[in-house]
Amino acid sequence: MITRAGWGLAAASVLVYAAGAPFGYAQVAVLAAAGLAAVGAGALWTLRGAGLEVRREVAPVKVARGEPAVAVLHLRNTGRWRRSGLVARDTCRDTTVSVEVPSLARHTARTVSYRLPTRRRGETPVGPLLLERTDPFGLSRRSIAYGRADMLLVRPRTVPLASLNSGRRRNVDGLASRSAPAGASSFKGLREYVIGDDLRHVHWRSTARTGVLMVKELTDVNLPSTVTVLDTRTSAYEGDDEFELAVDVVASAACAVTRDRFPVRVFTGAGELVHAKGAPGEDEEVLDRLAVVERSDAAESPLHALRRAGSGGALVLVSGTFAALADAAAVRRRFDQVLFVRVGEPSEGGVPQAAGVTVIEAGDLEELAAAWPR
Repeated sequence: MITRAGWGLAAASVLVYAAGAPFGYAQVAVLAAAGLAAVGAGALWTLRGAGLEVRREVAPVKVARGEPAVAVLHLRNTGRWRRSGLVARDTCRDTTVSVEVPSLARHTARTVSYRLPTRRRGETPVGPLLLERTDPFGLSRRSIAYGRADMLLVRPRTVPLASLNSGRRRNVDGLASRSAPAGASSFKGLREYVIGDDLRHVHWRSTARTGVLMVKELTDVNLPSTVTVLDTRTSAYEGDDEFELAVDVVASAACAVTRDRFPVRVFTGAGELVHAKGAPGEDEEVLDRLAVVERSDAAESPLHALRRAGSGGALVLVSGTFAALADAAAVRRRFDQVLFVRVGEPSEGGVPQAAGVTVIEAGDLEELAAAWPR
């Protein structure tokens, strides 16, 4: 393809010839012919086969919002001539990333890496990759597509938080357990050993003191459970930044629970998004699901989601408006602990309060971590 510079040179050559030819200037004809010849030579230069092997890798394929993600190009010159003037252009959502490729001698390979934009959360197609080749004078350009688009998943950011203490019956040992089966048992008392008891439950101090083999008697307790609700109504937020922060808050609250192997349910204005039951690795599923959540004019209010959330445990409701505080207050008696988080700039009228509801105002994740109950 002829570039703007090439078309400009061709037009100038024609004008020069048209202006000088009637006066019989031979030099004008030479200059015009040279200009047109340069444009033609540039076109022939770029029409020549590229003779390149190109492979791209995206690492990592899942990344938190704002964290670095890199594309790595592996290029090899399989032709007989040195390749130069190459520019790689990759498309990442609405952003085009350009990187110059070093000159490649025959039968040599190079690796080029470049950063990908990760400011926006969601499934981000990377590519297709275009390799542009220009002639030495920039008069002609040729673009060749290599491979297909790769997928980069930009997930919410998280900050470490403590699991909320909830459950109808508290474990006297606290929330130290990191597995659901162990977390479902609590110490009740001591009794004498009987044949068939698990020797791992022997209480050696009492056995040494009494001279009788004593074992710990355990009883089942309710696992601390959490319900998180994300307000996805478009009208609840002033802009995209506030909504992204709200998703980060929900991700942080939910992952604090799943990483301790306790159950959590995540709701949005479209219904239940994910129900983690305390199995290992479920925090990854929570982040993957939250990565693709979007605002919607058709989203239901948080109160509709809370009607399907059951009762018991802790509730975390996140919104960009204090108007949703009334929804949290309306169901406070159904939960052991209710937490309302309003994201965005500090309100001028102060932070409203509601009986039985802990209210937090967070302008970023650091403020959330500082105000989070411990």
